[in-house]
Parts: sequence; C-alpha cells; structure tokens
Amino acid sequence: AAAAAMAMVKETIRVYARVKPLGRRQQAGSYSVDYEEPLPGLEIIVPRDLADGFINNKRESYKFKFQKIFDQEAKQDVIFDSIAKPVAECVLAGYNGTIFAYGQTGSGKTFTITGGAERYSDRGIIPRTLSYIFDQLQKDSSKVYTTHVSYLEIYNECGYDLLDPRHEASRMEDLPKVTIMEDSDQNIHLKNLSLQQATNEEEALNLLFLGDTNRMIAETPMNQASSRSHCIFTIHISSKEPGSATIRRSKLHLVDLAGSERVAKTGIGGHLLTEAKYINLSLHYLEQVIIALAEKNRSHIPYRNSMMTSVLRDSLGGNCMTTMIATLAMDKRNIDESISTCRFAQRVALIKNEAVLNEEIDPRLMIVQLRREIQDLKDELALVTGKQRTDELSQEELLQLAELIETFLKDNDPESFLDVGADMRKIKYCFVHMKQIINLPMTSGKKLLSQDIPEENSSMKEAGEELEKLKGLLQQRDNEINILVTMLKNEKKKARDALSQLNATSAGSTVLEQSPSMSLEESQSPSRCFGLKEPKDLQSSIPRLPFLSR
Repeated sequence: AAAAAMAMVKETIRVYARVKPLGRRQQAGSYSVDYEEPLPGLEIIVPRDLADGFINNKRESYKFKFQKIFDQEAKQDVIFDSIAKPVAECVLAGYNGTIFAYGQTGSGKTFTITGGAERYSDRGIIPRTLSYIFDQLQKDSSKVYTTHVSYLEIYNECGYDLLDPRHEASRMEDLPKVTIMEDSDQNIHLKNLSLQQATNEEEALNLLFLGDTNRMIAETPMNQASSRSHCIFTIHISSKEPGSATIRRSKLHLVDLAGSERVAKTGIGGHLLTEAKYINLSLHYLEQVIIALAEKNRSHIPYRNSMMTSVLRDSLGGNCMTTMIATLAMDKRNIDESISTCRFAQRVALIKNEAVLNEEIDPRLMIVQLRREIQDLKDELALVTGKQRTDELSQEELLQLAELIETFLKDNDPESFLDVGADMRKIKYCFVHMKQIINLPMTSGKKLLSQDIPEENSSMKEAGEELEKLKGLLQQRDNEINILVTMLKNEKKKARDALSQLNATSAGSTVLEQSPSMSLEESQSPSRCFGLKEPKDLQSSIPRLPFLSR
C-alpha cells in the first residue's frame, strides 16, 4: 500500500498567470498584483461607464488567485525554472506531464511555449525543456534512455503530422492526416502520427524547427503572426536499468493553443473567419470539459466533442501532472477577454489529476524469464514423477559438472551445497563420480572427473568381451581335465586286471606291485597332478601310461 501511494500523485492542476508587455499604442488597464498572501492574487479593476440617465451596477473589481503571477518584466529562463522544470523532473521520474498556454490571440502563448526567433535568450519552454532533459539524461548513467518526439497540428478539427519524413513542407493539404483510434480500455491512439527518435538535443531541436515551418500562421488585425491551429509537441521517454525487466514510459505534452478572438472586434472575413469559427468552437468544447470536470456529481465528460479534448484526455482529469499558463493582455481594450481567461483558469484549478508511475515489463525479457521458468518446472515434474530423460549429457555439461564437483569438494564451508538442478542424469553422474573419488586416490580422481560417459561405456564393453574370452578358455581347460581323468580311470582298471594275472603266474610280482601301486597313488589324485601342468605336458604324459602299466 505504501508503494502504491508513492507511485500515485494526486494534485490539482497548477495555474500560472503571465502578463504581456504593452505595445506602443496600447493603453494600460487598471490592475494590481498582491504577492503577500499565501497565493498571489490578481485584481482587475473595470471602471463604470456612467452614461446619462442610466444606473450601472456592473462589478468594478475582479480578484483571481494563481500559483504564481509573472509580470511584464519576467524573463524566459525564470518562466522555465518556475513552471516547466518541475514538470520535466516528474517526466524523467516516469510520470506523464502536460504544459499548455491559454489566452486570447496576441497575448503571448506562442512566445511562452516556443519562444522568439530574434534573440537566444528568448527561447521558450519547448527548447529549454529539450535542453534540460537531454542534459539530465547524459548525467544519469545508471539507466538506458530512449527519446522520441512527435508534433501534431489540429487545424479546422483535422489532425496533421508536422514531422512526417515522406512529405516536404509545401502545403497543409500535402501532410498526412492524423485520425483518432480508441481501444477497449478507452485509451487514445493517434493513427498516422510519426514518432521520430532523437538521440541528442540538436536532433530534437531540428525536428522542432521542421515542425514550426509547417505550422499554419496568418496575419490578422490582432496579431501579425497569429497561430491558426492548435499544436501539441510531445516528448516520449522510456528508461530501463541494465538487467532489469521493468521499463518506465512517460510523455510530456507541450501545447500551444490557438487564441480566441471576437469576430466583431477583429472584423475578419473569408478564410480567416472560417478558421476563427473552428478555433472558438474547439476552445468552447475545451471549456465544457473543464466545467464538467469541476462539477463533483457529473458522470459524463464530453471528451469526444473535439479532437483536441480527445488528445488531451489524460491531461485533463487523468493520469498526468498538468500545468496551465494563462496569458493576459492587460490593455484597456482587452480587459473583458483577460477576465474571461482568468475565470477559465480558476475552473481549471479545481480539477484533480491522479498521476501514476508508468511501469511495465519488457516483453522480450519476460519471454526469456517465462521460458526459463517453464524448463525449471519441467525438471521438477520429471524429478517428482520419476520420468527420466534418456538423452545423454553433452560434453559441455560433463565439463561443467566436473568443475562443480571439484569446487564443491575443495570448499570448506559446511553450508555449501552442490546445485545441479532437477535433472536425474546429472544427479546420478555426480554420485557415481564422487563415489569413485572417495574409493580411489585423489590423484586418480581428477582423471575420473575428466573422463566422459562414451569412453567409460567403450572400456566396459571391452572388459566384458575379455571376460567372456577368459570364461571360454577356462571351460575348455575344465573339459580337457575331465577327459584326462576318464582316461586315467580306464588305465587304472586295466592295471588291476594285469596285476591279478601276474600275481598268479609269476613269483617275482613284488617288483610289478611297486610300480602299479605308484601309478595307483598318482591316479587317485589326478587333479593335483595335472592341474599344475600345461596342456602340452598332459598330452605328452598320456602315451607313457600303458608302458608303465605293462
């Protein structure tokens, strides 16, 4: 809950006022600024017009509160440090931000947002913000940043891409039209709006100048270079820490609205009159959205009435930190328009936004992480169910296991463990080799660790074949011994028969009895006599037996 509270910032829209310096032919209206109160106050005094015979009960004093009021002597760097710099810092931290200027035509909106072209010190909020952002990105080496910019122009309720690389800056009709798409989550997507990558401040400023050359500007009685369209310059920033799967994406809208003007006062006609109608209509829809957001019990907010309010949907009452600059032309002729601008600013100040830290998971790293998790789960499942893998371990896996075993045995830490994963092949391999290392001297243990499974299988096969050969030779020797024993028994029987005949006929049988008795003693232990002889000796001794018996 604490982390969620830190990731969400709830605050009302900050509203600032800037008073435009008067021209040579302009007559100053009566106003005063009070800086002593907690919030600076602007008081506009409208003197009553005392006509003959009429009673005028019109208000003479109008008081408005702002976060800060900048007088006619305020410099551009002071405007940036007070208004745009805090919003740029929040954008670098991962929050969305919006800065827009609102006021009547000729009150200084474009000068505040974009700046003047005569002096370098007249740079506006957009170039100073680009310079500040890229300066901070170069200082922060702990993250990897990617920056893109886009430039949208809304002219007569049609969107145009001012940075389209496929078209030259010739005519407005040649630029690609931008359309609004809305997804199921009510998120706005701009079709045909290009995102141009900017790696440094110079590239971003070149894109800004390219878009400014394509803007629709015309001369009106109120302003020599009047913006006839709404322009939204957006900076997209994405950041990621090395090795982390979390990406922060934020965007900063810098909006230069076209100024409202009274047709009866300006006296324009034709094409300029059509432009003025669309400008006043879109600003009217913007005011309707502001009024609806300020009402507490209002359920429907008319964002879809105009393209500008649809694009700025997050900036007004959504996930954004929004700041408004009310530009005021405090000459006597434009007092009524200045009061209307201040009233609009007071309504905007009542809107509460909820800025949320925009973090998401990198899909590529998420895929790698999920694949690794799936493999781990498969290994655990195979370990639990007893289903073993039949494929052999590769040479790299064997060398890796050998290094792990050697490191584990050399480690004197009693809490160390051997982690080979949930693979039964690796577990069995480690147990077999650790057993061999324990039984054999440590000198031969290193050789065993370096041996691989295919060599062991071949050596075991050769040993088995040699054992079979030895068993066959032993069986052959046993058969030969059995044959010799049978022959000795037959000769023994013949010798007994011969002795019985000799004892009956001859008196000198004592000599013959000694020799058969000797042969009988030898025949009674055939295995002892012939078991120590070679087959050749046994074969050579067989022919002698009949002669000895005779």
